[in-house]
Amino acid sequence: MKGLNIALAVVAGAVAGAAVGLLFAPQKGSDTRSQIKDYLRSKGIKLKRGELEEIVDEIQAEIEG
Repeated sequence: MKGLNIALAVVAGAVAGAAVGLLFAPQKGSDTRSQIKDYLRSKGIKLKRGELEEIVDEIQAEIEG
């Protein structure tokens, strides 16, 4: 059970790190959102425009504190 928790923590850390990297990348936010949406669609995940913006806003709020 402890090994599973460690594995989940590593995966969650990788996802959070990738999200932070994308949010602070030196390109326009609309371009970044478009890339995120395209990536998610390629994985079979479809989000409406408002849903994607909510996710980005939640990640940004977590980063800011």
